[in-house]
Amino acid sequence: MIPNFKAHPWHGISAGEDAPNVVNVFVEIVPSDTIKYEVDKETGYLKVDRPQKFSNIIPALYGFVPRTYCHNEVMKLAVEAGADDVTMGDHDPLDICVLSSHNIHAGGLLMEAIPIGGFKMIDGGEADDKIVAVMINDHAFGHFRDISELPEAEVKRLMHYFLTYKNLPDEPAKCRIHEVYGAEHARKVIKASQVDYSEKFGG
Repeated sequence: MIPNFKAHPWHGISAGEDAPNVVNVFVEIVPSDTIKYEVDKETGYLKVDRPQKFSNIIPALYGFVPRTYCHNEVMKLAVEAGADDVTMGDHDPLDICVLSSHNIHAGGLLMEAIPIGGFKMIDGGEADDKIVAVMINDHAFGHFRDISELPEAEVKRLMHYFLTYKNLPDEPAKCRIHEVYGAEHARKVIKASQVDYSEKFGG
């Protein structure tokens, strides 16, 4: 009998049959989490990364797109956008936050989402894009197709989180958002991260 092993969430699951238009998302963190979890790259299990600092609670579901990797191609897009201080990608799978009106109480799950834009975040000289997406068929957010259609307050909440989540109150900013981009560029970033994945891991 052949053992039925659980697929590794980064390497064993596809980015989605219709990626980059609709992508699979492995959710690591939900808005109620006061601990930052992330997938252990070796085992595929969720592990504790660090406690969230102060009131920095992610205002969306947060995880990554399987079989993506941020390296040279993702870095090139940042440089082309004018981020001349970028020297590399962050060597992680592509981050994505998913807007939903539903209360999901724990991470470690897989869902489909529609990318509508993103933030070109620069973290210590590394391209660390954050894709913004909506849960497919979500009653409140599922009809949005571009970040420009979102309420401004929703976009600013997400930006504030990413600009402050690594900082103590008296520390200078560690990250910056070079630009906010729409759905078309988000799809380019996803495709670039898939190319980076293929070059790093094959397949």
